[in-house]
Order: sequence, then structure tokens, then C-alpha cells
Amino acid sequence: MLYRASHLAIGVVGVAQRHRDQPVQYAGVVTAVGLSVLVYGTALRRGWFVRRQVWADVLVCGCLLPFALWAWGGAREPATLGWAMILGGSASAAAAVALDRVRVLAAVALLVATHAVGYQAVGASPAVVVGHLNSLLSSAVMAWVFWWYLRRQGRLLDDANARALSAEAHRARYAERLEHHRALHDTVLATLTTLSSGGIDANAPEVRERCAREAAYLRRLVQQTSDELPHREIGTALEEVVRAAEGLRLKVTARYHALPQVPTEVATALADAAGEALNNVRRHAGTGHAFLTATGGPPDGDDGGAGARVVVTVVDRGPGFDPERYAPGLGLRRSVHDRMAEVGGHAAVDTAPGEGVRVELRWPK
Repeated sequence: MLYRASHLAIGVVGVAQRHRDQPVQYAGVVTAVGLSVLVYGTALRRGWFVRRQVWADVLVCGCLLPFALWAWGGAREPATLGWAMILGGSASAAAAVALDRVRVLAAVALLVATHAVGYQAVGASPAVVVGHLNSLLSSAVMAWVFWWYLRRQGRLLDDANARALSAEAHRARYAERLEHHRALHDTVLATLTTLSSGGIDANAPEVRERCAREAAYLRRLVQQTSDELPHREIGTALEEVVRAAEGLRLKVTARYHALPQVPTEVATALADAAGEALNNVRRHAGTGHAFLTATGGPPDGDDGGAGARVVVTVVDRGPGFDPERYAPGLGLRRSVHDRMAEVGGHAAVDTAPGEGVRVELRWPK
């Protein structure tokens, strides 16, 4: 379209300067402009060329218009016919893009033949004829090459987008699977491990209550989507995991102070990580008592600005362990460290032999 517009601009200027007394020349400009608006306006509106219109442009603007100007418009010299001849270049370019290969060859051959005859009729020199015919051919070739390149790049981009979407879907499925694994590890697996150890009475009311609560939780986990998570206050979420731990005969002394409003996913991550820390106390600490403290306040280094921080600690007075000799287990890595990292928080474990274990959960990091 821009190529054709440049040719039309040359035609308007040429007719205004050389053919002010030739109405056929003005009619030729109007015809070329009208047909160009039809061809390229339709292409813009529909998203692609209409082949019949492209053929009409080749035949009228490219082939018939120069002969009409020669016969009735007083164009008897190459300079007076030149503005109409150059329209053939943009006509061949549009044909190269819009038509199939056989029809492109036919359209270009027709343009070459008629333009050679037209220039012979006005006595153009061989250099002018050869140069113009070269322009017709090169316009078609360059337009086709540009169009081939753009289509090739478009296919490559589409393939890259498809691979990116597939990878993103795979990551989303993996993240959902990982979250389900964490939920199973922190709830049902913890309960089953405790029951299998024989340390508690499976028929105790509090154990049966916990099993029923976890069964209901798993049903919700299977049925819900990520946008169906209810809003959870952080204090309420922590109380739920404390009660769940107490249902398995772990005494928990919990203290809360100035807890702020936090996003639902942050409250869930803090509560789930604290729940796994309590599970670890019950399984590994060799003590039946844990201490949970949750406090809120301004961000570190801030005396009351925007935002808030939350620190949750879980402490036991068990034997502790040497962190240099024991690598974190699956629960500590995924259910505590990874879970906090995913919401922009941080988890730290402070322990030494004979000094118990202190797990600190901090948000934001």
C-alpha cells in the first residue's frame, strides 16, 4: 500500500505539471486512485487481499491505463507516460503477495509484455525499457521474498509461543501436583504415620475428629480450583493447625500479638509451614510440648510505614540435632522452606545438639 501510494503521488504531481489541459490524464489518476482504495482498503478491512480485485488492478492500472493515455491522453513520449508505467511495479508487488505461484508468473508476464509494447509505442530507448522491465520483475521478487520471510518468522513465533504455553501449562500442573503432595504430607500422611506408630488411640474422639476434618479437607482440595480459596485470617489459620496438632496429642502453647491483615496465600503458607513444623516436633523431638508464637509489626527498619511483617516461630525443647550432619527432609524442604519462598517469605531453622529446634517463618523475606 505504501509502495502504491508513492506511485500515485508521482502521478498526481506529473499530471499537475505536464498535463493540465488533458482531462483524460486526470481521469486516469482518478481511476488509479479509486482502484487502489478498493484493493488496499478491502485488504485492510478484511485482513487480506481479494484476488479478483488484484487481477483488476493488474489489468486496469498495470496494462490498460498506459494504452488509454497513449491513445486519448496525449502521452506520446516516455516522460509523459512514465507515471502510469510505474504503477505496474506496485501492481506486480501486490500480485506476488496475493496470488499463487502460477498466477503470479502469468500476471508478471502480462505486465512485462504490455509495458514493453507501451514503451515501444512512445519510442523509449532500450535502456529505459530494460530498466523499467527490471523494476517490474524486481518489485515482484522482493515483495515475494519479504512476504516469505514474514510468514517464516510468523511460523517460528507461533511455534515458540506454542512451546511456551505448553511449558507454562506443564509448570502449572506440576505446581498443582506439588501443592497436593504437600497437603497430603502435612495432613493425611502425618496422621497415618502417628496412627501406625501406635502412640495414640485411633478410637479417641479427638483423633476421629481430626481424621474427619482431614477427609473433608481432601475432598475440598480435589474439588476446588485456585480461585475458590476462601479468605483466611492468619490467626484463624494458625489456630486450625494448632488444634490439628493437639488432636494428635501434642500440647501446643500458642501466643499471638498484633497480627496484621495479609493476603490469603500468605496466611495459608504461614499456617501450613507452621503445621509441618509442629508435625516435626511430634515425630522427631521426643517431647509432647511445642511453643508457637506469632507477631506482627512494621517491616524491618521501618517504624510504622506502609505494609506489615509477620514472624511465626515454632520451638521445642527436644534434643535438637547437628545441622551440619543432617540434611533437611522432604517435609522441611517442601512444606516449610519452599512454601515460604513461593509467597516471598523466608524460613530458618536454628538448632544444635541438646538445644531443641527453633523454626522461624518470616514474611516478607
